[in-house]
Amino acid sequence: MSKNSQKTLVYIVEDSVSSGALYSSQLESIGYETRHFVDGYSALAAIKEKMPSVIIQDVCLPDISGLDVLQFVKRQKSPARVIIITSNSSIEVAVDAMRLGGFDFIEKPFTRERMVTSVYDAIKQINLETEPPAVEDEVSDQPDTSFLGESLAMKTVFRLLDSAARSKASVFVTGESGTGKEVCAQYLHNTSARKNGPVIAINCAAIPKDLFESEFFGHMKGSFSGALADRKGAVEVANGGTLFLDEICEMDLNLQSKLLRFLQTGTFSRVGSSDVIQSDVRVVCATNRNPAAEVGEGRFREDLYYRLNVIPVQLPALRDRGPDILLLANAILLDKNEANDKGFQQFSSDVQTLFMKYDWPGNIRELQNVIENMVVINTGTEITIDMLPESFGQTNLQVTTTPSVIKTDTKASTSVSPTSIQEIVPMWIVEKNTIEKAIEVCDGNIPLAAAHLGVSASTIYRKMKNWD
Repeated sequence: MSKNSQKTLVYIVEDSVSSGALYSSQLESIGYETRHFVDGYSALAAIKEKMPSVIIQDVCLPDISGLDVLQFVKRQKSPARVIIITSNSSIEVAVDAMRLGGFDFIEKPFTRERMVTSVYDAIKQINLETEPPAVEDEVSDQPDTSFLGESLAMKTVFRLLDSAARSKASVFVTGESGTGKEVCAQYLHNTSARKNGPVIAINCAAIPKDLFESEFFGHMKGSFSGALADRKGAVEVANGGTLFLDEICEMDLNLQSKLLRFLQTGTFSRVGSSDVIQSDVRVVCATNRNPAAEVGEGRFREDLYYRLNVIPVQLPALRDRGPDILLLANAILLDKNEANDKGFQQFSSDVQTLFMKYDWPGNIRELQNVIENMVVINTGTEITIDMLPESFGQTNLQVTTTPSVIKTDTKASTSVSPTSIQEIVPMWIVEKNTIEKAIEVCDGNIPLAAAHLGVSASTIYRKMKNWD
């Protein structure tokens, strides 16, 4: 590290003379050039004169807030990377600082390794943005077909993620099941300075409570029954990359405290060992619950919530994304075509209309499954209504009201008995009248009408095609 950091200037803004001197000596010992300031105004004057590469910034200063210094730095043409240092009592302020553009924040007291790692990551981020991208990066940065969007909601998400990628701040992704939370984490990783490192995903809901700590931090041989060999945990394997924690609200409270300590110190120990191991990871977590409500119910630690919820990202439901539905559908169709060696080129207008009206309770995951089913089972160049799976529409939102108009009409139609052969109405006409009346009552929403009638939407579309 020292060879690459000999000319790197680091400002330390810390009101404690002894602490500032310690930080300076630790960084200078590995080749960094440092300057120490004990108040905010002195730091501002120095920043105007010369912008450093990195600033280690205390939040609480005797004259002005460390946030004022941060905001001043971010307004400059080539701003430094600002690492926030804070005491436990001001952690909420530090979270606000990260949202204002801080690169990382470290809670006092911290180790030399924790500070050095953060400075090194900041320099690496600067180099990534100033150096031209390598040729091999052109392929790796292609977006996933399920993480596209031109709607206002998704543009907001992309802006948040692009800002987050330039820092080390934790990101908390929320949204309904199937909205693409893991793909979101992958996108964030691919656009950050950590893109050449690993992405390790843990589903907190799928790991037994007794094995959680072992999966997370690893274990030593013989530390428990079944531990036949030393094993690295996810935190250690993800070193230098991104750790994605899905369904974070399912994590046991005891492990939450250990995760919090790791986030604070950057260190951990394997199960059955007292050796302290350092790991530098960027944490992205996700849940389909309301994390604030989980904190209120006592199922999730408030201090951990603040530590993780530095940059909150809310993924919109597919039904709220308008034209993105067809954009995603076409991208998925191309992907499934290639995977299954098929030649479908487009969706029929009827299918497009149905996709836009359907509320997609399973979100992007349901859209992928429906399209894959049609591509695998059928052949041709156009996806048509009759190719829809029989189950389509049966997972629609649960009916909560009774369609009394439909029931009354049905009862009336069945109670009228023909008195002559001429009065007998063909069954298909009776069925047609019932379906059309149901669609009318449901304001043209065919999937909803299908749910009330107890059939799939694809069945109704096939019958309508036969009537024509």
